[in-house]
Amino acid sequence: MTNNNRKAVVLLSGGIDSATTLAVAKDLGFEIYALSFRYGQRHAVELKAAKRIAKKNKVVRHLILDVDLRKIGGSALTADIKVPKNRSMEELTKNIPVTYVPARNTIFLSYALAWAEVMGANDIFIGVNVLDYSGYPDCRPEYIAAYEKMANLATKAGVEGKQKLKIHTPLIEMSKAQIIQKGMRLGVDYSLTHSCYDPSDVGEACGKCDSCLLRLKGFQEAGLKDPVKYKG
Repeated sequence: MTNNNRKAVVLLSGGIDSATTLAVAKDLGFEIYALSFRYGQRHAVELKAAKRIAKKNKVVRHLILDVDLRKIGGSALTADIKVPKNRSMEELTKNIPVTYVPARNTIFLSYALAWAEVMGANDIFIGVNVLDYSGYPDCRPEYIAAYEKMANLATKAGVEGKQKLKIHTPLIEMSKAQIIQKGMRLGVDYSLTHSCYDPSDVGEACGKCDSCLLRLKGFQEAGLKDPVKYKG
């Protein structure tokens, strides 16, 4: 296994944060290996967005893995649980919402870690942030730090000294508006992205779920118009 420090695995959901994170990694000169998941999410249309983003950025490879979390359930995104709508900003940050998918980032990072080890890559990028996030525990800096420590103990490459893994979270202290502004400076085309948790059959955003509300708030605060289509 050869070690190439310019290779990076980027977790790509198809939303604003992951699209911006990919742009940051690309701007830093990394060869991009994008990783997406078909995990039984009700908004699987986001994978079409991920494909568009990967193609636009000419990534080296875009891998989409099937991990059916519907069999576990416990989330409005993977089970027959109603997606919350029209919540206030105070409500968004008060409690962990039912759109939280149990252990999702831990699962996704584990696959990213495996792929990085096989490629001899030292770098994983993930678009988590703690300001405009919906209360998800696996978006916090202390979680990422703990996972990175574990990851460097968990692989053959790490034990043999061939890999020193770094998990990059370039957006972690940024608001949604700041993320969008940064993405615009990097040339991100946000019309390619998808954020809605409960889209229409043709992929239009509902404009009322937590993710849509945070997205709309971000564009408004950034002084920009959201380029995606909304229902109604």
